[in-house]
Amino acid sequence: MKKLAIFTICFLLAPVAAQPLAAQTLSGCTKTDLQDPPRSVYQCAGGVTLEAEAATALGIVEREADDRPTDVELSSDGLYIEITPGSGPFQIQTPHAIAAVRGTVYVVDVTDEMTAVFVREGEVSVSRADGSDTVVLTEGLGVEVSPGVVLETRRWPQARVDSLLDRFGR
Repeated sequence: MKKLAIFTICFLLAPVAAQPLAAQTLSGCTKTDLQDPPRSVYQCAGGVTLEAEAATALGIVEREADDRPTDVELSSDGLYIEITPGSGPFQIQTPHAIAAVRGTVYVVDVTDEMTAVFVREGEVSVSRADGSDTVVLTEGLGVEVSPGVVLETRRWPQARVDSLLDRFGR
């Protein structure tokens, strides 16, 4: 049975203060540094795996009592996320969007102009905070979120998918 995730993207209304994501400040997670390409993998409590590009700027905003992260801020570069189905709510906050999910594999990529979301496994519903421009992403589909632009579901060209996943050694 396919993993099913509910995923909502909406614009952020205010910046969120986050603590730096580092091995000594991320209780409940084990950090492993990988090469080719350079990146860090954080295995966290409760079935959360975060794989960050070397220059990625991110931090933990909230976590559960068991140290499982539930809310992560991502302000630049890419993050590959794996959430075990049934492990509870989880969201990524970016300058352009909030990506909330339960049990799927997806990538969030942040630039100054937009946030791009690509779904590798699962099904994702994406809408703005006011409910407009609702789209559904399934395996192989992506969407770009930027101010004033209608959300459009697209099957990403294989070259774009490969380029994105190569950044995480996949």
